[in-house]
Amino acid sequence: MSQAFLPGEVLAITAQAADRLLKLDSGDAALLYLQLLRHGEANGLKWTETRLQSALDQLRAQGLAPRELPVPAEVPVPEEPPPDYSTEDITQALAEQGSIFPALVEEVERRLGKRLSAADLKSLYTLYDHLALPAEVILMLVGWCIEVQERKYGPGRRPFLSQIKKEGFIWARQGIDTMERAEEHIQKLTRLRSRESEVLRLLDISPRPLVQREKDYIAAWDEMGFDNEAIRMAYERTVLKKQSMDWSYMNGILRRWHGKGLHTAAAVRAGDRDPRPVQAGGAQKAPPPPDSGQEQRAREDMERMRRLMEQMKQEGS
Repeated sequence: MSQAFLPGEVLAITAQAADRLLKLDSGDAALLYLQLLRHGEANGLKWTETRLQSALDQLRAQGLAPRELPVPAEVPVPEEPPPDYSTEDITQALAEQGSIFPALVEEVERRLGKRLSAADLKSLYTLYDHLALPAEVILMLVGWCIEVQERKYGPGRRPFLSQIKKEGFIWARQGIDTMERAEEHIQKLTRLRSRESEVLRLLDISPRPLVQREKDYIAAWDEMGFDNEAIRMAYERTVLKKQSMDWSYMNGILRRWHGKGLHTAAAVRAGDRDPRPVQAGGAQKAPPPPDSGQEQRAREDMERMRRLMEQMKQEGS
């Protein structure tokens, strides 16, 4: 009889938990649940904060994850700092037989349109040696940074190697260490850039550069899967309540809808109705008439007050 599972420890879940995971119909939620069940923490997954938070919200909505679970912003940076490469280290790397580092340097110089300084070479070697990013991934990183710089400051503007190195550390923390992952990441960033402009229009905000917190909110809403009409609906409810745009308040609305599995305007209308009864035309139902006993007592009190006033007038005349 063939072995049904790989050798090792058995990891079991209850039938109830399995049913809830199947109900979620989310691969990320299932993977996160297995990670938590196996290791008791989420640190082992090389996910972005947005992806991790989205899966965690789904598990919490089904009672499959504790509320106080700490969620790291991103996979921790390697504890050891990058080496302080010397000039001799760089010279040796450039002269090493069979190394592709010299070809990488030449191509980066061509793309940046300048010869790399000693500090530039150390930054590039940090990406290549310390972070161990493949040369093709580094070139994709350089290309992306050039595109970002040109969009901000115009054609022909080029980033510094220090900027490229900083972005390279971000990629490494997110596990972007293959061409396939780099392509996927760049496609996602490109789509989000377009999405940011679209969301600004939905929020009646004139085109402008976004701060990082605003970018994070939009990325989270996009990853949760909200359509334009649902985002607009959340915005209108925010303005109605707060009298102006409030990113945090609007995010709270969308996260609540996400926990209920409501990602379209139609789903929100069907599944997030105001519990108070509403009459035709949107007016709230009129309050019930006062209790008849209370009304009778009120009339008797008024009658006693009227008689008392008449008596006081007679005594004073």
